[in-house]
Amino acid sequence: MTRLSVNINKIATLRNSRGGNNPNLIQVAKDCERFGAQGITVHPRPDERHIRYNDVFELKKVVTTEFNIEGNCQEQKFIDLVLANKPEQVTLVPDALGQITSNHGWDTIKNQQYLKDMIAVFKNTGIRVSIFVDPVVEMVEAAATTGTDRIELYTEAYAHQYLNDKEAAIAPYIKAAETAQKAGLGINAGHDLDLNNLKYFADNIPALAEVSIGHALITDALYYGLENTIQMYLRQLV
Repeated sequence: MTRLSVNINKIATLRNSRGGNNPNLIQVAKDCERFGAQGITVHPRPDERHIRYNDVFELKKVVTTEFNIEGNCQEQKFIDLVLANKPEQVTLVPDALGQITSNHGWDTIKNQQYLKDMIAVFKNTGIRVSIFVDPVVEMVEAAATTGTDRIELYTEAYAHQYLNDKEAAIAPYIKAAETAQKAGLGINAGHDLDLNNLKYFADNIPALAEVSIGHALITDALYYGLENTIQMYLRQLV
């Protein structure tokens, strides 16, 4: 079964908008696990506009499932944060400074040596590494030579095309996943996956290990409640 990691960035955004500690990010993380989530994901950015760097240290103390820290390894502050906390997984994302949300994967050909060097930094401390990639066979093939343990397929294109033609939307992801599987890479996925498109994606992607979902899940929780929403997402992954 594909594991569900809940990205709690949006909880931090809500907290930060008013100051104080409501909602309590740490309690929400603990509740997500209690309600069935198999991982907690955070994506701290240099301006700390949602997840604060101190949040990561506090979360490390309480997360009992898989802790996944996403971010831009071109920021030394991010590297230091990950090494200080040693999560089960780090996901390397090629964000630009000030970027609202992630919108592309690594060019694993152009950045081959850089990725090899950075992946080694984390793997040498026992942290599993995943790198964010677009569903392009050549990029997956090049990812397989960087030393990464997994790739995370960037699924925005799938989500946008799903309602118009779901078979066309999923096709490049199937090819990318098959390529990754043959190369011995683990497969994660994330971005714009929701209750409408998640099941079809999970049913058609071979060996999908994990999905990381934040924005849609937290939005749904406003209507359905957090516990019920997490269970609804888990049912899509059975």
